[in-house]
Amino acid sequence: MSCVKKNTQSKSTKTIDKSAKEILGNPNYLAMSYGGYRHADHSIEPTIDQLKEDMKILSAMDVGIVRTYKLNLPHASNLLKAIREIKQQDPSFEMYVMLGIWIDCKNAWTDQPLVHHEESERNAIEIEKAVVLANRYPDIVKVLAVGNEAMVKWQAGYFVEPWIILKWVNHLQELKKTKKLSDNLWITSSDNFASWGGGESQYHVAELNELINAVDFISMHTYPMHDTHYNPSFWGVLESESDLSDLKKIDLAMQRTLDYAIKQYEGVSNYMKSIGVNKPIHIGETGWTTISNELYGSDGSKAADEYKEAKFHNLIRNWTNENGISCFYFEGFDEPWKDVENPEGSENHFGLITAKGKAKYGLWELVDNGAFKGLTRDGQAITKTYNGNLEALLKDVSIPPIKK
Repeated sequence: MSCVKKNTQSKSTKTIDKSAKEILGNPNYLAMSYGGYRHADHSIEPTIDQLKEDMKILSAMDVGIVRTYKLNLPHASNLLKAIREIKQQDPSFEMYVMLGIWIDCKNAWTDQPLVHHEESERNAIEIEKAVVLANRYPDIVKVLAVGNEAMVKWQAGYFVEPWIILKWVNHLQELKKTKKLSDNLWITSSDNFASWGGGESQYHVAELNELINAVDFISMHTYPMHDTHYNPSFWGVLESESDLSDLKKIDLAMQRTLDYAIKQYEGVSNYMKSIGVNKPIHIGETGWTTISNELYGSDGSKAADEYKEAKFHNLIRNWTNENGISCFYFEGFDEPWKDVENPEGSENHFGLITAKGKAKYGLWELVDNGAFKGLTRDGQAITKTYNGNLEALLKDVSIPPIKK
């Protein structure tokens, strides 16, 4: 099921340093969202050695750029240190970073009333840290992303108005103009497709148009998997497909899932062009969970399993690679802290690799091909889920519901 393209270029003894323009949209540098947390206790930070392990595993998958999310914890800065240490030992090693800057509204994560048209004082601290790290690691940090789903209104706990994102994007662009940041550093915000104008008209405001003009590229999110529950217009098996095999039914449903994601991408593109702008659009986040005991499981939309994740990963990678689009797939590894009260909650299981280092079905072919030979996660070799038994895996695969 793997669509990962192995890089056959010979290794160099000279440190390689490419620009964002050279990396983004280049299928030789696959993109991945990354969090290295291995425990349900989010306070347990991954060590430098653990981060190195993960970067070598992702590199074996031809991932060349990873995305982080926030700077108030040591994770991102430690990741940059880990990558630099790998490069010092092996100058041919390449791994670049889209460094996430977390943005909140005023009083987010407190017991005070939220004020969405004002911002948290922590935002300035995040921005300052990002500038320091971008200048400390110019050979690694190639993109700064201001906010994660910070403008979409369903993120009710912290969303901000677009002018706040615009303010900080303009600030960073000014630092580039005054040579306080590298000219080659690209600035964006990573947000839901609707926030970028690809959905409801409530987002079509002047400040968004200014933001689209200000960023170096648009980083948009699309999550068909979530919409198998929230907006299942595309999801399910057609009545005309009832006589097909179970796997064929799933394959056709997953193709419609890709079509749905493409339509959201095209919605953003059409809006951007409607205001007279033409610049790159990349997918800052998309993914598929493999376990869910709630909305997406066998008692819900029947979306969550390893077969469907593999199909979606394959489909979205092939489409983006063919069209010169980076796709920061969510995510490299499961992170059990995301829904600590519910171990089988969907948010814990978006990884292509489990927290214990087992490659899910979408990567079985890479295991067979020896891509992970000699690599470990926490001392464990990278092996297949289900002990590589496809028949056992398929027993956990549900057929999508009949589409009305």
